[in-house]
Amino acid sequence: MTSPCTAPEADGGSNLHEKQKMADCTSSCDSSSSNNSSSSSLRDLTHAALHLTHWKEFKKSAVAFGLSLLVLVSMATLSVISVVSYLLLACLCVTITFRVYKSVIQAIQKSDEGHPFRYLLERDISVCSESVRQLADQCLIYLNWFNYHTRRLMLVEDLVDSLKLAAAMWIMTYIGAVFNGVTILILANVIFFTTPLIYQKKKAQIDGLIKMVRTRLEETMQKLQDRLPGAVQRTKAE
Repeated sequence: MTSPCTAPEADGGSNLHEKQKMADCTSSCDSSSSNNSSSSSLRDLTHAALHLTHWKEFKKSAVAFGLSLLVLVSMATLSVISVVSYLLLACLCVTITFRVYKSVIQAIQKSDEGHPFRYLLERDISVCSESVRQLADQCLIYLNWFNYHTRRLMLVEDLVDSLKLAAAMWIMTYIGAVFNGVTILILANVIFFTTPLIYQKKKAQIDGLIKMVRTRLEETMQKLQDRLPGAVQRTKAE
């Protein structure tokens, strides 16, 4: 005979199972929403950077370009410690002066506006663990990609690709003899902010030039590959 307590126990077990499923679903939804928010913030950051380089808002782009160029030029003439110290000192001079000015104005007007940077002080700037985890995952993907291709190129899995790397490194030796790292960063910063404007104005000519250079490069590499020994060509084909 079935005990009268069997049915309630079964109902309790099924309810517990359903609650567990609901909890798992909620946690998975929360994690997916946090991942979506992290990816959306990453996309927003990329969109903002592209917005600056395309000079959609002239004032913001001019300020970003001027500050970045000023920092890089300062690093070329001064040490990194001096540059960081001067930047922090300049920021402190501005904030302290503004804080004292607002305090004097409030004392004269007998107003109770409070701290002038209250909005920024109360703003949440804590870093989400999901964002850090996603960034670490992305860095891990790029690190594995770098390790794989470095091993493949350095151990000459493909002779043509290794020759390309050797030619690029040979060119870099001449670039390094003329420019140092900070100078290259300054040039990269200038190119980063000026290339989109030039490309928008000369799009047809630049596309034609890039196509011509790519065609010449492919023809040169094909001729170089045809002159390789037959055993190397068969290995590449395989």
